[in-house]
Formats: sequence, structure tokens, C-alpha cells
Amino acid sequence: MGAVMSQSSLTIGALASETNTNVPTIRYYEEIGLLPHAQRAANGHRYYQDSDLKRLTFIKRCRDFGFPIEQVRELVKLFEDGDRSCVEVRDMAKAHLDAVRARLEEMRHLKRVWWPLSRAATRCAAKGRRGNA
Repeated sequence: MGAVMSQSSLTIGALASETNTNVPTIRYYEEIGLLPHAQRAANGHRYYQDSDLKRLTFIKRCRDFGFPIEQVRELVKLFEDGDRSCVEVRDMAKAHLDAVRARLEEMRHLKRVWWPLSRAATRCAAKGRRGNA
């Protein structure tokens, strides 16, 4: 190896496994600047440090909660900048939560509207009847 790697160095495959993220996603996050480009050893392999593992874990959690990439980018900045106000993080998370709640309410409304139609279609199919299209 060209550079001395610490005991905590992870290959891209190990990082993917540790974070339950696929390798192309990790490469994409590097490409768009969400994750710093990994150090490359003389053998060409990428090696990631504990800080990369923590950052990717945070990114993955944000994405799992449905945050879009640009909001994840802002949250990562807030997460890594201890001097920034917790109010900013709270406000961004609250705005996202409000949007999620609004989508849930829309889905509940759709369910109320479409549920009777769906039940009728299921009953007709069970009886072997077909509607004219």
C-alpha cells in the first residue's frame, strides 16, 4: 500500500455492508459531494475511515426518512458543524415532518374515496363478473 492505512480502514464493500448501502450509491454520494472521495491505496482500492462510516450512516438514515438529497446535504453540514444552531436542524426536520404528515393525510383521503370502489371491484371479480371497459 502506498499510504499507511489505519486499523479502522474499510473497503467500499465493507462500508456498504456496514451501512446497508449498495456500492453504486456510495460512489454516487462521492460524485455529488455528499461523501468525501475515499483515499486510494497503491493497489487502487478505496479505503474509508470511521468518519466516513459515521457520515454515511447519517446520510442513510436521512434518506430512509425520505429527506431529498439537497436537504440531506444541509443536514450533513449541520450535523458536522457543532457551532451551528440546533434550531436550524429542528426547523428543517419539522418542515419535513409536516410535509410527511400532509402526504399521509392525502393518502388517508384517497383511501376513503377509493376503498368502496376497490371493494366493489373485488366482489365483482370474486363472482366472476366483468365490467365493460
